[in-house]
Amino acid sequence: MTPTQTGKEGDRVQPDLEEQYDKIYRYCYYRLKDAHLAEDLTQETFLRCLESDSYADAEQPLAFLYTVARNLCVDEFRKKKPQELPEGLQGEATEERLVGEITLRMALEELTDRERELVLLRYVNEVPAAALAKLYGVSRFSLYRETKGILKKLERRISDERP
Repeated sequence: MTPTQTGKEGDRVQPDLEEQYDKIYRYCYYRLKDAHLAEDLTQETFLRCLESDSYADAEQPLAFLYTVARNLCVDEFRKKKPQELPEGLQGEATEERLVGEITLRMALEELTDRERELVLLRYVNEVPAAALAKLYGVSRFSLYRETKGILKKLERRISDERP
């Protein structure tokens, strides 16, 4: 029996909370760009989920977890004024890598908030398509079309910037 399963046959498989902790942290950090705040909101997300009767009854516990994290990030974002990105980059990088990072950053900035969030959840945090479809209230096919369109948009933007 895996750590994500319950003891009774036929019970729903629950996500391994320890496994999801880093992904929720990355999600919060990406949204807020503040490590300490992301850590606090990640902890708050899990506390709220574990204390919630709705979490235990949720058909898609992973989608429920991301919904709570998203709501906490939105609440926090509303409290703060936007901050500018730091001018200097940390660490050493080759010119090619630096150009690539800047190009990717610029391409991501041209996406809508929803598009950036989908890229983060699907491709960085590797959230299953079924959980994302439930989170956004769309079919998996619709989600698939949307993510493919986002990737094409990024690809076009990045290829336009290459010499």
